[in-house]
Amino acid sequence: MAEITELERVKLHQHKVKQVFSEVGKVVVGQSYMINRLLIGLFTNGHILLEGVPGLAKTLTVNTLAKVLHLDFQRIQFTPDLLPADLVGTMIYNQKLGNFEVKKGPIFANLILADEINRSPAKVQSALLEAMQEKQVTIGETTFYLDKPFLVLATQNPVEQEGTYPLPEAQVDRFMMKVHINYLDKADELEVMRRMSNMSFTGEVSTVLDKADIFSIKEEINRVSISETLEKYIIELVFATRRPLEYGLREEAAYIQFGVSPRASISLNLAAKAIAFFNERDYVLPEDIKEVAHDVLSHRLILNYEAEADGIVASQIIDVILKKVAISR
Repeated sequence: MAEITELERVKLHQHKVKQVFSEVGKVVVGQSYMINRLLIGLFTNGHILLEGVPGLAKTLTVNTLAKVLHLDFQRIQFTPDLLPADLVGTMIYNQKLGNFEVKKGPIFANLILADEINRSPAKVQSALLEAMQEKQVTIGETTFYLDKPFLVLATQNPVEQEGTYPLPEAQVDRFMMKVHINYLDKADELEVMRRMSNMSFTGEVSTVLDKADIFSIKEEINRVSISETLEKYIIELVFATRRPLEYGLREEAAYIQFGVSPRASISLNLAAKAIAFFNERDYVLPEDIKEVAHDVLSHRLILNYEAEADGIVASQIIDVILKKVAISR
């Protein structure tokens, strides 16, 4: 059998990505936007922060996606009494052998769902974020590298804030994107009700991609080209949050305390490449950048108290920036 060409391999992987959406859709209804963002994170090594009220199938989506991608999945419920050792693991004493052994924690998986991350103390949040950044954990005196791919999907409940420990801005910045999950429309909710009320519904899915495919797709996304014009456009968008007056954003400048960090420009570049790849292109369009701009920028833009008092949110300012910042030819 003749070996397929590089172009044929890319086309095959792009087709398989579409199959992932179809396969997950056998179980999860109406969450293609969330699945899209989770795949962007997986293929570009970027962790995702999900925000939405309970019952929007966040856990079900991640669990189903792990099955379709043949990856190990762990869900960790963050609570006020959770300890770092409950996350990364600890040393336990073996009485028979008379020595200490390492007991690895749930962090040793490919997909981690950190449910309600803001319910745990800062020490636990820091342990998770260290693993996200370094891709390794230390137990006792031994350092263990985490299996690849490694993706953390953390959730926050925007409604209940009592008894929570909000993530500091510097930690939120480590998430590539913050994705807001909304309620389904009537037709999708009707389908969900029918499926989940049917006790014979099993939710079986088939594996579409394996680890080798995932690593290949990462390389293929990395080779997606982005013009110098669009690279500069990304920088202009980022600098508009830092120096709004230079971009004619007088009203918005009054509400911005700190602009976005350099991680924003990196994440915008990578996410736009992933969008282009999903759309079966080997080059980035301006629309690709705009499509992910809110998810990448909004949680990194820090507003002041005046914005809160006037009911202004980051997404509104991002909207204005996208309208006013032009692409230089």
